[in-house]
Amino acid sequence: MATEPFDPDAALTRREFSRRLGAATLTGSVLGVPELRDHAAAPHGDPLVTPADDLCFMPATQLVALMRAKKASAREVMQAHLAQIERVNPKVNAIVTLVAERALADAARADAALARGRALGPLHGLPIAHKDLVETAGIRTTRGSPFFRDDVPARDAPIIQRIRAAGAITCGKTNTPEFGAGSHTFNTVFGATRNPYDTTRTCGGSSGGAAVSLASGMLPIADGSDTGGSLRNPAAFCNVVGFRPSPGRVVRGGGPWSPLSVSGPMARNVADVALFLSVLAGPDPSDPLTITEDPARFARPLGRDFKGVRVAWHRGLGGIPFEPELLQVVDANRKVFESLGCVVEEAEPDFTGVDDAFPTLRHLSYHVQYAAMAKQRPEWMKETIKWEIAEAERQSAADVARASARQTRMFAQAFAFFERYEYFVLPVTQLSPFNVDLDYPREVAGTAMTTYIDWMRSCWYVTFMSNPAISVPAGFTAGGLPVGIQIVGRARGDWSVLQMAHAFEQATRHGRRRPGVAT
Repeated sequence: MATEPFDPDAALTRREFSRRLGAATLTGSVLGVPELRDHAAAPHGDPLVTPADDLCFMPATQLVALMRAKKASAREVMQAHLAQIERVNPKVNAIVTLVAERALADAARADAALARGRALGPLHGLPIAHKDLVETAGIRTTRGSPFFRDDVPARDAPIIQRIRAAGAITCGKTNTPEFGAGSHTFNTVFGATRNPYDTTRTCGGSSGGAAVSLASGMLPIADGSDTGGSLRNPAAFCNVVGFRPSPGRVVRGGGPWSPLSVSGPMARNVADVALFLSVLAGPDPSDPLTITEDPARFARPLGRDFKGVRVAWHRGLGGIPFEPELLQVVDANRKVFESLGCVVEEAEPDFTGVDDAFPTLRHLSYHVQYAAMAKQRPEWMKETIKWEIAEAERQSAADVARASARQTRMFAQAFAFFERYEYFVLPVTQLSPFNVDLDYPREVAGTAMTTYIDWMRSCWYVTFMSNPAISVPAGFTAGGLPVGIQIVGRARGDWSVLQMAHAFEQATRHGRRRPGVAT
């Protein structure tokens, strides 16, 4: 079903909107309007988003337009999202710290600024909750660890400063695994976050709380981070969009001098991700990897002609295991790229040796950050992080040197690969969302997974390339679980990746199916 363009003049009047919002408080519905909840039934009972959708599922670009046109206030938008959080979050445990009063006060200030004719930021009035790894001034930041259970930072991290300066309004924090370790969101502080399409399943991670909040209509945009797939994996598991930008594209504010870990945007559609990236991106003089390009281009229209563009379709990534049904869902989308005019060929970079090199470098970062804590209170540290630390102590300087050399060759090989192809397309994950009570899957398609990161090689192989990559909804399994497709672009070709992702999204519209828990 096509989505009609947003027309501010056809939007609700302020008086009617306020009446409906008041009804929402009494009925538990965000707008209290039956016709806005009367969605066509999709397979597996999940409703489809209609053009007459309510605020909590309206695209961020349209929400900003609505507020700028004074058809709704920032306070009304925030109240609607807070009502959705109150109703849905107990079922999924995605937002773990809520600052509702502060959010409403900030929203009122945003409305006052609009009334005075003040210049507005590109994210004016949009509710947002931040990944609980990122420091937020005056708001608890636990990192999913008992070490920081009651930590309240005094300053915002640089990425939060940019988000707030752009006009977004913080309403809380989203759940993450302990110290962001692993692609399954659970910790001993808050427990597990559940998949909104099946609450017995994982939502992925480590930006799991963010992905679930988006899919459930509790937030229009969310920030996340990604080392081994933490923006892409939860997006795939929750039917939203997660973008791993090029290293240096988004402000980091410290951290190791390495291209492995990045921060980036998440949303329910590619245009909203691009808008958010226009705020997150931009030069950071404190970052030696920073990209100095003007980020304003990310706010431009994403349309493009793809006739004759060469696309490399995965060949199985050297034989790593995938669930057959997941592969069927992903591979069924090959014809979509062909219908866009692309020339699609089976090809992929050589990932030989990455199985050893990526974990070797990953272990180092965990040792530097957490070894002292693990010695101080080992009972407060989960076993997989202690394993990372032990592996860092076991490996030799020669091991690290070989891993660094492989990383250098991987970038050179990827650069050569992308001289022929503009995109590389592959599955985001190797399996569909698994039981939420597992710490990690022990096998994929009959092949044993010996560590907690083995099942995410389809993501961290791409991390090792240092290229931008996006997860876009690609369909569903027969049981109604979301599947994501991963589009990888040329080095620093973030804009091109967003354009292809947008074209794919518009051609398929898989992301428009809502989870039943949110309706």
